[in-house]
Amino acid sequence: MLEITRIREDKDAVIQGLKTRMIDASEDVNKLVALDEAWRVKRTALESNASEMNKISKEIGQLFKEGKQEEANKAKALTTSLKEAEKELKTEVEALELEIQTLLYKIPNVPQGIVPVGKSEEDNETVEEIGSSPVFSFEPLPHWDLAAKYDLIDFEMGVKITGAGFPIYKGKGAKLQRALINFFLDEAEKAGYDEVIPPHVVNEASGIATGQLPDKEGQMYYMPVDDLYLIPTAEVPLTNIYRDVLLPNPDFSIKITGYTPCFRREAGSYGKDVRGLNRLHQFDKVEIVRIENPENSEKALGEMVDHIKGLLEKLGLHYRVLRLCGGDLGFTSAITYDFEVYSAAQERWLEVSSVSLFETFQSNRLKLRFKNETKKSELCHTLNGSALALPRIVAALLENHQTESGINMPEALIPYTRFKTID
Repeated sequence: MLEITRIREDKDAVIQGLKTRMIDASEDVNKLVALDEAWRVKRTALESNASEMNKISKEIGQLFKEGKQEEANKAKALTTSLKEAEKELKTEVEALELEIQTLLYKIPNVPQGIVPVGKSEEDNETVEEIGSSPVFSFEPLPHWDLAAKYDLIDFEMGVKITGAGFPIYKGKGAKLQRALINFFLDEAEKAGYDEVIPPHVVNEASGIATGQLPDKEGQMYYMPVDDLYLIPTAEVPLTNIYRDVLLPNPDFSIKITGYTPCFRREAGSYGKDVRGLNRLHQFDKVEIVRIENPENSEKALGEMVDHIKGLLEKLGLHYRVLRLCGGDLGFTSAITYDFEVYSAAQERWLEVSSVSLFETFQSNRLKLRFKNETKKSELCHTLNGSALALPRIVAALLENHQTESGINMPEALIPYTRFKTID
């Protein structure tokens, strides 16, 4: 969440910045400033009250010692009155803190200046496009037909066992999944990321800390008996490793990676976007997460973007990089670059990765800080990216590398699949 000091000291810039998201946050921001002012007044009164009580308590002992019992009893009566005032002030302070926090949870991150203004994906900015789509001498099949033809994925069996959006991978389809996961993890390790196997369920505090909760769109699977959530992305457990952490010095760059299944309700999805692997409720993904000194976060973002580009080039896929506009930006993000691969058979772009810089938005919730050169604590910057999400990568690999007699594997994957073709 945004820092209340930032809102207090730079209110107009926050309001103007949020307009990039096509949001008029002036009412909420002005209310926050007023609530913060009221909180500070009450907090000052509470501290003054406590100071007065301490002072009188010391005086009472001295008065009794000097035999001034009547004056001591009057002072005791005054402390009783001060204790009542303290109780009332504490209640008022806590109520204001809750109101401030609830309102802060509603306000998204302020986009960086280079984020384009816009309402939806149509307003996203293409940064670059790499490669070209294959040219076929035959009518290419979409991945769902290829999966059926070569017995790679059973969508109907997944419906029988669980429901739509929970496919079963079989034979070389299963091996391809495992190969991609290992390939992505190995590439992350080469880039300096430490591998972690995190839990696949998290508590409410973890969801709040990274901004998935409160879940405004109802996309998380919730288990009410245990008050736990299935993770929508490994970002949640990986980043929460550093919740309530104070890093001892400014010289740090934390890089972690992890493979997990991901679970998303995908409420409201329909039509061609949900066919086959295009949109699932359960899917596999390798995530990369970085925790950085604010002075290094822009450089780290560039390195993460380059890492994703390298993966897609090794897989031989035609892709493009988009800078998301304000209206398409995630709630917690200050800037996001999306990666899309071109699906030759579907003749459309498929999103396969997002790389985001959150600045202090997550670390403020996480209470994740470091000690700077002056030994004062400062909020870290957090970043994360998909490296990569598997379903649409698999879809693009099957579709773009198909031939009339089978599907060729990219050279980089063959050591992992241990087969060159699917036929």
